[in-house]
Amino acid sequence: MSIITLSDVKLPLGKSEAELIKIASKKLKATPKYFSIRKKSLDARDKENIRYVYTIEFSAKEQVKKEKAYPRLPKEKQPKKPVVIVGSGPAGLFCALRLLEYGITPIIIERGEKVEEREKKIADFTKNKRLDVNSNVQFGEGGAGTFSDGKLNTQTHTSFNSEVLEIFVRHGAPKEILWLNKPHLGSDNLKNIVKNMRENILVRGGKILFNTLLSDIKIKNGKLTEISLENTRTKEQTMLEPSLLVLAIGHSARDTFEKLYARGVQIKQKDFAVGVRIEHLQSSIGFAQYGKSYSLLPSADYKLVSKGLNRSAFTFCMCPGGFVMPASSEENSVVVNGMSNYARNERNANSALITQVRKEDFLSDYPLAGMEFQRKLERNAFVAGGYSYCAPVQLVGDFLNGKTSDKFGEVLPSYGAGTKFADLNEVLPKFITESLKFALTDMDRKLKGFASPEGVLTGVETRTSSPIKIERDETFQSVNVQGLYPCGEGAGYAGGITSSAVDGLKVAEKIFERLSV
Repeated sequence: MSIITLSDVKLPLGKSEAELIKIASKKLKATPKYFSIRKKSLDARDKENIRYVYTIEFSAKEQVKKEKAYPRLPKEKQPKKPVVIVGSGPAGLFCALRLLEYGITPIIIERGEKVEEREKKIADFTKNKRLDVNSNVQFGEGGAGTFSDGKLNTQTHTSFNSEVLEIFVRHGAPKEILWLNKPHLGSDNLKNIVKNMRENILVRGGKILFNTLLSDIKIKNGKLTEISLENTRTKEQTMLEPSLLVLAIGHSARDTFEKLYARGVQIKQKDFAVGVRIEHLQSSIGFAQYGKSYSLLPSADYKLVSKGLNRSAFTFCMCPGGFVMPASSEENSVVVNGMSNYARNERNANSALITQVRKEDFLSDYPLAGMEFQRKLERNAFVAGGYSYCAPVQLVGDFLNGKTSDKFGEVLPSYGAGTKFADLNEVLPKFITESLKFALTDMDRKLKGFASPEGVLTGVETRTSSPIKIERDETFQSVNVQGLYPCGEGAGYAGGITSSAVDGLKVAEKIFERLSV
């Protein structure tokens, strides 16, 4: 008998998933030899009748899953010079793993440190305000997503998405990410997953050079010829002639953006979004979403959009039961981000509350104008926080009324590097604050309590996505530099962990196609 798929299978709260096997057995009139959950989501539209909804598949016969076999690049077509990947975030790591499956051995260069050392640097910055500009929440093994909630949901629809999830599972991720409607890894899991990926790359012959910055590139006759590398600890400079260079540099590699622009790589402005982090009690979000049953359910999340005024505002990277993180990567700047561990069991919920920033807002053709706009806001936040990497904070009610707060209510900020009361209306430009104010009131109609006066706003959230796009053609190479492959979020082709990983796989595929000719 072939595989049977059943959709829209509902289980009330408290029912064991063993009931699903009973349903399959009844359909088959026998115990299934093969059974799998393909999708699991929560239907909370009726708070008096909250249910889990499943898609399951099963069969009377055992099913053997065949591992996908990838073609190997013949020895005679192997590049004589190394394939180099800049960055060890999801785009870089997944590109490297796929290249190895094709029989191509890459070198990864990473300006930051291994995730274990990186974690220590982040803790030191949070406690002692000592910022390492090369190893922090933005830079280092695993990329910016390692210290986030590890959310794997994506707006893109491609067969590569399931591949990404399967690769994560092979490296230690919980298997449930394969079927959950809103899968997440948690930062505590991500650190171990990233280490496992590193070991896999090394065992299979790849190389990873940590504390190694791409400091310059040379281009001759429209072709990449040489790169300069700098050891971020010793400042020692070395030269390397790559056959191909993958730029998986992340959305915060501003010095690299500047160098690429100076060398003539074609870059254009891109829309992005900025704003603040908003915090509520997780119990308040749970009750608003699920009613009195919230304590029986996983920590509630939300995703809200407001289309008022002349630009959209929305929540982004919502972290149930998490923390607001110090995420600066430049001196004298304050940047915030959100993080949750897998259990999502901390007191507060937090999310970015951001609004659109469009190219026309800059009144400039300079491709890096968006980057400079971000910088200005981050320096404003540093000043408002007291010149000490404390973050400026304000209660929602006071923000709406243009008043500097003087005490917290039931919501206490989770930002570990310290906070200082300030008026965020003076930190952010008026077109941003007006949009956020409208959104708070609008979103409160969709999620009761979202605009609670005692909610806490922490500034500033500026690194939601790259402010640039490094233009590439149908071969995924730079439109004006052969051998240069812009990749992932920093290059403007992704917007999170999954889409960045997918782009890494796609770039690896294009490289294999090129070398196979």
